[in-house]
Amino acid sequence: MLAQHAAPRGLLSVAPGGWQAAFDAEFGAWQAAHPGLPCLLAGMVGSRQGWAEAPYAACPAGLADIARQLRWLQPGCLAIVPGLSCENDGVPDVLRGEETQVFGALQALPDAGGAHTLVLPGTHSKWMQVDGGRVRGFRTHVTGETYALLRQQSILARMLPAADGDLDADAFDAGVARAQQPGGLLHHLFSVRTLALFDRATGAALASRLSGLLIGEELRAQALPPGQPVTVLGSAGLALRYQRALAAGGHPVRLAPDDATWQGLLAVARAAALVSEGTLSA
Repeated sequence: MLAQHAAPRGLLSVAPGGWQAAFDAEFGAWQAAHPGLPCLLAGMVGSRQGWAEAPYAACPAGLADIARQLRWLQPGCLAIVPGLSCENDGVPDVLRGEETQVFGALQALPDAGGAHTLVLPGTHSKWMQVDGGRVRGFRTHVTGETYALLRQQSILARMLPAADGDLDADAFDAGVARAQQPGGLLHHLFSVRTLALFDRATGAALASRLSGLLIGEELRAQALPPGQPVTVLGSAGLALRYQRALAAGGHPVRLAPDDATWQGLLAVARAAALVSEGTLSA
């Protein structure tokens, strides 16, 4: 990596018709310095509300499938990486951006062509099954969004601190373990309120317990085989929580490298013959 730039320019920050101007403002200097260098975009920029819709590549899908379905905005220069779609029990599931991270993470695995389970925690957590370098399927869980709604807008919010602090490991672990017990998540969630009512836990511990309950339910739903290794791609804080929860269930954890997104974009560019080994890329 030669340079990195970040800006708070998400989907909702760009006015209709303002995508080219936003791109030029952030990356125009790079393009001017490297004329003809191909540029790939990934994520919600390819949604219906984005710059241009990039149709999903249907699973199973590998790098070659992604490369064939690039949505060109400027031929040979600027393209959007398509997301992925799959069917789970007759219901469609989709993602955008995570495919790039997964293909990047695979580059760092010693057995990249084997079978792998990967989780990308966040607002909408993605559990992905990869085999032979192809994403076979995935499932989305609205864990992060549910956590935010419960701690900000539900009756539980009155028991919780205004902002998350450091993780209370014991309370988190207790939440993960509780989620594995009979009763179901809707029942277990009420314990966050009752523990506070009976002065058995403080606000900081309750927030960690709530997180553990939701992540524990997410793990319970996977029904992973005993000892199944899992690769985690996420921010340090979230990755730590998933690592703890998975370890409690006896699952070895590998953390994906921080540059998985950039390595994934480079892998797509090479699959599309936009660059070759050793060629400058961005």
